[in-house]
Amino acid sequence: MRAIKAFLLGVAVLMLGGCGYNDIQSQDEAVKSAWSEVLNQYQRRADLVPNLVSTVKGFAAQEQQVLSAVVEARSRVGSIQATPELVNDPEAFKRFQDAQASMSSALSRLLVVTENYPILKSDQNFRDLQAQLEGTENRIAVARNRFIKSVQQYNVLVRQFPVNLTAMMFSYQTKANFSVENEQAIARPPAVSFDKAAATPASAAPAAPATPVAPATGK
Repeated sequence: MRAIKAFLLGVAVLMLGGCGYNDIQSQDEAVKSAWSEVLNQYQRRADLVPNLVSTVKGFAAQEQQVLSAVVEARSRVGSIQATPELVNDPEAFKRFQDAQASMSSALSRLLVVTENYPILKSDQNFRDLQAQLEGTENRIAVARNRFIKSVQQYNVLVRQFPVNLTAMMFSYQTKANFSVENEQAIARPPAVSFDKAAATPASAAPAAPATPVAPATGK
């Protein structure tokens, strides 16, 4: 009896190995690892926000709308439970993408506003935070690209025959991934330009007159 059980177990192991079960496990773990790194870098960015907002507020307290947008975006990001299972839920994954895109947009507007405050831009603490933010954005792009590739490899594997039969048997489905449109929107780090002419269009335009007017009137 033991010999028969051992034989059946050996056959089962060979069948599972030959039908791609082990490959699915390997690719699934690779996706989880890549996802953990994405979260790690996004958390690094979120951790920079309080100090960045505090520093900007010290020099530009009147920019309440922009500062509030950054704080709200960070709160929205923190409200999402970004567990490994999130990549198996397209709707939840989209909410995660939208929250991170909102954070990127809010940070971009904040950095554009700082162009109107030369003293702030020359502050060493702000410059250090700015450098850390830029470095973190680059790390996010790298981690996200690795995740995209890992998910693509996994999704291709579980859709190929005969591995797709094993995937269906054990309820392994394709995973959510960053869409091409979203990747184009959030992959680039917030633009930081010290050229006044470049910062004048868009959101910097309305704020520009307000800053010089007060000193001129005081004289």
